[in-house]
Amino acid sequence: MLSMPLWARDPATLVRGNGPEPSTLDPARCQEVACGNILRDLFEGLVTEAADGRLVPGLAESWSLADDGRTWTFVLREDARWSNGESIDAMQVRDSLRRAFAPETAAPLAALYDGIRNATAVQRGELPVEQLGVEATDSHTLVIHTTRSLPLPSLMALPLAFPVHLPSVEEHGSAFTRPGNLVSNGAYRLVEWMPQSSLTLEGSPHFRDAPAIGAVRFEVTEDAASELQRFAAGGLDVTEVVPPGSQDYWRARFGEQLRIAPYLGVFYLGFNLEREPFRDKHALREALSLAVDRDILVRHVSGLGETPAYSLVPPGVAGYDGPTPAWASMTQGERESLARQRYAEAGYSADKPLHVELRYNTSTPHRRLALAVAAMWRQVLGVRTELRNEEWKVFVGNRKQRVITQVFRGGWIADADDPLNFLAAFADDGALNWSGYHDANFSQLIEDARNADSLPIRSAKLAEAEARLLGDHAILPLYFYTSKHLVAPRVNGWRDNLLDHHLSRWLSLERADE
Repeated sequence: MLSMPLWARDPATLVRGNGPEPSTLDPARCQEVACGNILRDLFEGLVTEAADGRLVPGLAESWSLADDGRTWTFVLREDARWSNGESIDAMQVRDSLRRAFAPETAAPLAALYDGIRNATAVQRGELPVEQLGVEATDSHTLVIHTTRSLPLPSLMALPLAFPVHLPSVEEHGSAFTRPGNLVSNGAYRLVEWMPQSSLTLEGSPHFRDAPAIGAVRFEVTEDAASELQRFAAGGLDVTEVVPPGSQDYWRARFGEQLRIAPYLGVFYLGFNLEREPFRDKHALREALSLAVDRDILVRHVSGLGETPAYSLVPPGVAGYDGPTPAWASMTQGERESLARQRYAEAGYSADKPLHVELRYNTSTPHRRLALAVAAMWRQVLGVRTELRNEEWKVFVGNRKQRVITQVFRGGWIADADDPLNFLAAFADDGALNWSGYHDANFSQLIEDARNADSLPIRSAKLAEAEARLLGDHAILPLYFYTSKHLVAPRVNGWRDNLLDHHLSRWLSLERADE
């Protein structure tokens, strides 16, 4: 008798681990990796990404920039169709962008697009959506007007800029993202969503190129150890992460199935700057940062090629030479000595230790890291840390509200190869300013960078802004990410890339001989 594995897998279905339950499938509201992975399969922007991360034509077959450097023209494919068979025209794309910037949508990443004419004023409700700098000059031509130099093609490849089927939105409201209601324009369509379990997609019959893989299932895999177990048992083709541990160990166990590559992302801890104990406590925040031995974290806690982070923007971002704080060149012993001095200046001691809560979303890697940081704070400073793990949506809500959260796990994965993508989040108008960081000079430098006439001036302004953020110790950078996955031998077409985006349409599956 043949026994079936614990997690049976359809040989014709690609099964992908995807981390936590996606917070939304509304492209305009997506702000995390879990929803982004799925949305890139369901939808397609004017521009899309090849397997190696290069920008290639998507819904638009071509685009051009006028001599004024401010007027972009996108020519849509004439055969573009929604998953229900209806055609897509430029007016629908225009109206989708208007919806994305409408105040009631509250798109968290809208600030990335503030170079589009009137985008900021529209999102703030100061101008009607009709004055957004986007126009449809005919049924297949979309013109976007910007007020400054902007990497618009890369922004058009992000979920916020994906078109949505507005009749479905109007009919179903927020439920337009549910199976049976969701009309998309990408290579796949949504057929099933089992909360806290999985989402299943199948190839769209109306997409111009039928994907080689007919069905994709995204599994909710919040626990890295369980995800690994499922992969080893044959229940997953791709993992979203690899558990912390020795790279040599995982390589010996899985060989070429282990994929580790450079990644534009940073892992940090954030402080709630609006409440005690960190409000107006620069010395305390500095002490906690200095007390963390980042070399130990990347060697013995994460252990998968990460590098220590003493700044926010990762190395390798195009055209950017960011600042490095002076204490980064100290020995760890020197840092700890200075940490104890700053701790005392903040009014704490062995007899009067800091009591603090550190919150993170449920995950084995996050717990390991939180335990390690708490142990370092205890050993160096005597800090008493209470760890609190929360389900993803609860964690995100608490972090955003800045009421009960004191220290929180933070991380940022670049949407585009641009330092502004990291730094703009901490400006006064940054929707992802979870710490509540407010510095008028920082925000002005971000604004100056946005309006700079040349890339060198822009880069210099951003570096100055980052130096202020780091000098204020508004965050505690820990390490720069690597992308890390296990990819089954039957999966073909997987290409490592800096943004770690892997659209299922570029993959194929080898079938075992029957």
